[in-house]
Amino acid sequence: MIVRNLEEAVKSERRVQSKTWESIRLLLRSDGMGFSLHITTIYANTETLIWYKNHLEAVYCISGEGEIETLDDNKIYPIYPGTLYALNKHDKHILRSKVEMQILCVFNPPLHGKEVHDTSGSYPLEAEEIQC
Repeated sequence: MIVRNLEEAVKSERRVQSKTWESIRLLLRSDGMGFSLHITTIYANTETLIWYKNHLEAVYCISGEGEIETLDDNKIYPIYPGTLYALNKHDKHILRSKVEMQILCVFNPPLHGKEVHDTSGSYPLEAEEIQC
């Protein structure tokens, strides 16, 4: 059984930051669950280009408000508490926050732990294995 506490994970190697977000990676590839699970804070008034070419992601909004713009069709979807979106087609998009947002993210295949977006908005498929 795996038991982790968010408050403790924030103080560990499981906390990863970029200019527009902070992610606490509660489950990783090394946990052997077949997916990774993260609690991510999207900083207020930010915009992030995301294109998970190598991963599928499901996102559930816990708090805050923002929007997703899908770049293939320029559709805009509002995001607020209780909203789920799933990037089931490796959708290239922009995530915009109006206020700070807290979201729960699930990735398949699971992340190793230290990934941040590259210039295309993706995470690499394989990254250096780390111990968390």
